[in-house]
Amino acid sequence: MSADQMSIGEMLAATVPMARTLNLEFRETTPEKAVVALPDQAEYHNHVGGPHAGAMFTLGESASGAIVLAAFGDQLSRAVPLAVRADIAYRKLAMGSVTATATLGRPAAEVVAELDAGQRPEFPVAIAIQREDGAVTGEMTVVWTLRPNN
Repeated sequence: MSADQMSIGEMLAATVPMARTLNLEFRETTPEKAVVALPDQAEYHNHVGGPHAGAMFTLGESASGAIVLAAFGDQLSRAVPLAVRADIAYRKLAMGSVTATATLGRPAAEVVAELDAGQRPEFPVAIAIQREDGAVTGEMTVVWTLRPNN
């Protein structure tokens, strides 16, 4: 399968070793929303039997990367998406499988307009991490940039 035929989830799993290591499942990836799941795996549990905080961070960051590629994949010939900083808050005990849902914090067209103007735009991606019962166990923000290739 060529890169043009690969889904964003397949591309991330092929190019990001941590996504493969954690067996992340890319369930939905559009410019409006990315949904990525971390299956319940004993080898990635913490001391209370739920997913380790580091695994949940990777889950959220991977969901943010998926939406960035979906929203800005057409800009890859002229800019590289890079995570600038991230913040995570663990709200409730996570047990079992967890799912991260990412949304862009700024309109993609606004970000591309800044890139067109010769700027290096920054934009936030908000991520909610939920248990299977729907309870939000974590909230995360990853700020990304599109670094021009020039």
